Amino acid sequence: MGVGIQVEKLNAWYGKSQALHDITIKVEANHATALIGPSGCGKSTFIRCLNRMHETSPDARVEARVRIGELDAYNGTSPTQLRRRIGMVFQKPNPFPTMSIYDNVAAGLKLNGYSNRKHLDGIVEKSLQSSALWDEVKDSVHKKSGASLSGGQQQRLCIARALAVEPEVLLMDEPCSALDPISTGKIEELIFQLKEQYTIVIVTHNMQQAARVAEFTGFFLLGRMIEYDKTEKIFTKPSDKRTEDYITGRFG
Repeated sequence: MGVGIQVEKLNAWYGKSQALHDITIKVEANHATALIGPSGCGKSTFIRCLNRMHETSPDARVEARVRIGELDAYNGTSPTQLRRRIGMVFQKPNPFPTMSIYDNVAAGLKLNGYSNRKHLDGIVEKSLQSSALWDEVKDSVHKKSGASLSGGQQQRLCIARALAVEPEVLLMDEPCSALDPISTGKIEELIFQLKEQYTIVIVTHNMQQAARVAEFTGFFLLGRMIEYDKTEKIFTKPSDKRTEDYITGRFG
C-alpha cells in the first residue's frame, strides 16, 4: 500500500504576507491529485509546504499538521528525513548540466552514501526505465550530459532522479508547462504508470491535463482551497460557483 497525505489547517506566510489560509486536504495513496487555480493562488506554495521547501525562503513560515503516512512532517521529523520520502519535479527541467545522464540519476543516492557501483547501476537503470527514458538513452548514459537531452527528455531525467531515491510521494509543479505536446503526452502517460507505486500531487494550469491524469482535483483561489473532490465532479458539477466560473473560463 502507498502513503497518503493528511493536511489540517495549513497556514503559510512570506514575511507578514499570508499566502495560504487554513488548507485541509486528504490526498489518497496511489492516486494522482491535481491542484488547479489562477497564477499566484498558492498552489506551488502548498506543495512546497508538503516537503518543507517553503521554509527555505527568507522570512517564510508554516503552521500546520501534515502527516505523510505515519510521519508527522512538522513535528519530530527533519526536512532531510521528509525529503527522502518525497520526490519533487519542477516546472523547468533542471538536470545538472556538467554531469552525465548516469550521474544525474545517481546524484541523490551518492549524497545518501551509496557507493556500490553494481547497486547504483541497477537503480539508475530501473529509474530510467520507470521514467520511460531508458530505451532512448541506454547507449549513452555515461557519454552524454543531462543538458544534451531534449526538453521532454530532460524532464523525464529529472523524474528518474527523483525516483532513484525511492520516495513514496511525487510532487510535480507544472511539469509539462515548458514542453511540447508530444513530450507532454509522454509525461501524462508516465503519471498513469507511476501512480500504481507512488502518491502523486500535480500542480497544473492545464485543466484538460487535470481531467486526464487525476482522480481528485483541488481548486485554489487567493490562498484558499475553495473546493476539493473527485475530478469528474469538479469539472461537471462543482459545488462552488467560483469553481464553475474558473473552469468555464469566466476568470483566470
